[in-house]
Amino acid sequence: MTGSTSGLAIDAARLSLILNELRLPAMRQFWPDFAQRADKEGWPAARLLAALAEHELAERDRRRIERHMAEARLPPGKTIDGFDFDAVPMVSKAQVMALCAGEPWLTSSANLIMFGPPGGGKSHLAAAIGLALVERGWRVLFVRTSDLVQKLQVARRELALEAAINRLDRYHLLILDDLAYVAKDQAETSVLFELISARYERRSVLITANQPFAEWNKVFPDPAMTLAAVDRLVHHATILEMNVESYRRRAALERKRKAGRPPARMTAHELEIHASDNQPAT
Repeated sequence: MTGSTSGLAIDAARLSLILNELRLPAMRQFWPDFAQRADKEGWPAARLLAALAEHELAERDRRRIERHMAEARLPPGKTIDGFDFDAVPMVSKAQVMALCAGEPWLTSSANLIMFGPPGGGKSHLAAAIGLALVERGWRVLFVRTSDLVQKLQVARRELALEAAINRLDRYHLLILDDLAYVAKDQAETSVLFELISARYERRSVLITANQPFAEWNKVFPDPAMTLAAVDRLVHHATILEMNVESYRRRAALERKRKAGRPPARMTAHELEIHASDNQPAT
């Protein structure tokens, strides 16, 4: 009996080493529990192996999504559920949910462009779509356009621009937030144009911008470059116009309105005094 127990212990240790060598950490961790259940319930060998393999695949998916979530650099707390579609009635929730699936627009290297004034929810919606895509297995990078342009400028000075742009190819979607805030220097905007050209019909871009295309000459000082950039972006693109009042401005006005609201238990005389105190000066 002692020899049998010793043999089982040796087999268990050997199996753990083999699974570790095969880089199957989930199976290495959980096989004793699965084996105990299989012995108790009389599972055939195929069912035990299938259960362990399925668990390993699920753990791999979970770890991959964790890595992709970390590398995406998405602003925290921006989700589809947290987006106020009622405040942006021109944007269809059904259309946004379809975009969150990633198919077919990411596989066909199409683009998504969001226009609207500052504070209208563009960045929130872009980040929320990015989050949903990462959860479905796509690779996404969220970056302020001005920050990325500065990094590409450094790469150009170091004669490594092509390599820097190629490294971005691993992302199915590149989210360029706040295009309007790119400096108007010819050298800086030219690297942005090279990025757009490099991803054209190869990888997707999501852009948020405060100005419509007609005002993009403020971003690309060369008219020919402006036309070429717009042409590449809109060739395969979905465009969402979010021309609404700023979320931040509405929230500030709401806070001010609530702060000026009289307490519910004021007497009639106190209400008269409160109203007179809050009358605008003449």
